[in-house]
Amino acid sequence: MADELFSNSYISFDVAKELEPNYRIRPLQPSDYHGGFLRTLADLTTVGAITEQRFIDQYEFMKHRQGEYFVVVIENLLTGQVVGTGTLVVEHKFIHECGLVGHIEDIAVAKSEQGKKLGIKLIRALTFIGEKVGCYKIILDCSPHNEQFYVKCGYENGGFEMVKRFDK
Repeated sequence: MADELFSNSYISFDVAKELEPNYRIRPLQPSDYHGGFLRTLADLTTVGAITEQRFIDQYEFMKHRQGEYFVVVIENLLTGQVVGTGTLVVEHKFIHECGLVGHIEDIAVAKSEQGKKLGIKLIRALTFIGEKVGCYKIILDCSPHNEQFYVKCGYENGGFEMVKRFDK
């Protein structure tokens, strides 16, 4: 078995079987540095220059925080490239009897693979993980033009996002 960020048992069997035969959904692996993971994220937002060592250090940090970081990828088996990714971050709360809240982040599908419903499958896979680990709710932020996509995934508008950014 490859070194994976979390156990493959958290991957939804239903989502996995709905993928076309040349796609596989799985946990992030260190080899994804060379497999297009960062390139796919760059189709979403600014990634910056990340060395392989920095990637591995971040991966190891997440791996050692078991149950808090779930980064899933969709791999195109014909090319060996990561063509989709998403993250569920699990927050430990005091409210709701020390409950868990899932935060879906960084949903990205490679431009060449968009329109194949891979984003919906990523959301469903992350929602499955959140429910499996015991989250009492899962939240995500999106831009207004993406709202209808998330409605299709079963999410609803729950308010407004506020942000304060810090320039480096």
